[in-house]
Amino acid sequence: HVQLVESGGGSVQAGGSLRLSCAASRLSRGTICMGWFRGTPGKEYEAVASIDSDGSETYADAVKGRFTISKGSAKNTAFLQMNSLNPEDTGMYYCAAGVCAGVYCSCSLSQYDYNSWGRGTQVTVS
Repeated sequence: HVQLVESGGGSVQAGGSLRLSCAASRLSRGTICMGWFRGTPGKEYEAVASIDSDGSETYADAVKGRFTISKGSAKNTAFLQMNSLNPEDTGMYYCAAGVCAGVYCSCSLSQYDYNSWGRGTQVTVS
């Protein structure tokens, strides 16, 4: 399985910004799409954003216009730029990857499109 490592979480005041990073390794073949999800105790996982292998982006309504997902120049890396953060954005943010055999890979905001998950990075907005 692909191994994912997130970084960049932390504590920030409302209105502030954070940038999360995700690095994928152990991809022996194929192409990946990547996404970000978040969770808080007592709530289900919530999709945040996804990016296909060709760079096409999809966002949850709750973050549109505030968050931006992007791919890094290094292969199999992704970022989540989070602006105008509010306390409702607080949670553990997880990077996820779906692996496809071909040269193109597409993921939606459904967790079932992904087969590898990171351990998460905490974001706290006060």
